Amino acid sequence: QVQLVESGGGLVQPGGSLRLSCAASGFTFRDAVMNWYRQAPGKEREFVASIPSTGTSENYADSVKGRFTISRHNARSTVYLQMNSLKPADTAVYYCNARYYIWDYWGKGTLITVSS
Repeated sequence: QVQLVESGGGLVQPGGSLRLSCAASGFTFRDAVMNWYRQAPGKEREFVASIPSTGTSENYADSVKGRFTISRHNARSTVYLQMNSLKPADTAVYYCNARYYIWDYWGKGTLITVSS
C-alpha cells in the first residue's frame, strides 16, 4: 500500500522558515521523481518544486525560487521542502507527490499559514 505522509506544517510569521517532510512507503522511493505542490484557498493546485531520482537538477516555480529548497534522502524514503522568507502568499495546503513510472501518488497535504 502506497503512503505519502506530510508533516511540518503550521502557523509561521512572515519572514519565517519551516521545513516540510514527506515520508514515503509502498514503492521504490529512489526510482521516483518527487514533487511538492500547493493549493491556496480558492485557487487551483500549483507546482512548487521537483527533484529527480538522482537528487540533482531540482526545479522550482518562479514564485518560490531562491526561497525554497527541495531535497531527498533515499535511504530514509523522505523528501523535504525547506521554506525560508515565507510570505502570506505562501499560505496553502502543501502536497507531496511521487511520479513513479506510470503511477502518480499523492499525500493528504499539510497546511501552512503565514500570518502575523
